[in-house]
Amino acid sequence: MAKTKPGKKDLDSYTIKASNKLVRPGDCVLMRPPDSDKPPYVARVEKIEADHRNNVKVRVRWYYRPEESIGGRRQFHGSKELFLSDHYDIQSAHTIEGKCIVHSFKNYTKLENVGSEDYFCRFEYKASTGGFTPDRVAVYCKCEMPYNPDDLMVQCEGCKDWFHPSCMGMTIDEAKKLELFMCLDCSSDDDAKRSLNSFPVSPSGEAKVEPKRRKR
Repeated sequence: MAKTKPGKKDLDSYTIKASNKLVRPGDCVLMRPPDSDKPPYVARVEKIEADHRNNVKVRVRWYYRPEESIGGRRQFHGSKELFLSDHYDIQSAHTIEGKCIVHSFKNYTKLENVGSEDYFCRFEYKASTGGFTPDRVAVYCKCEMPYNPDDLMVQCEGCKDWFHPSCMGMTIDEAKKLELFMCLDCSSDDDAKRSLNSFPVSPSGEAKVEPKRRKR
């Protein structure tokens, strides 16, 4: 009579051998890619299980980097931006290299210091079609581009819209030295001339993330 194979058991956690850090379901992790020249993959651990030989596997939901998506990386994508995909997989727990944090877009823009383990996600991504949720985001500046948290932006004291210094004909250094800005639509010619001496440094992200702006 044939014997049935022992079943798998769910685990509450897994210890990364290299760092002794504990990984639990719901945590985000860095996973070793097949090509050592590429950055680590990022995934969210959905489940941890071990077989009868104590081989530990993790069920993960992958995050995609912009360059891994069908549309590729675009100007408004941040350097630490990820998309939460609908791509699930089973991987050996031994491929986990470390833990990381994938922040919401709003929380990421409020970070005083961005560490190597910090990422952010504002879109879900359907890997088979290249579709995004949400499919529309707020746009800013006269270039009408979504906000890239890597870029300095300055806010008009009148309309409260945000602008890239380069779109206003200014350098980053010039923008950092100035304290007040009125865009051309909100100022007279005289006001516009005076405003060339004043721009505020872009403050933290709440006003950028939730203004009632046009969509694209």
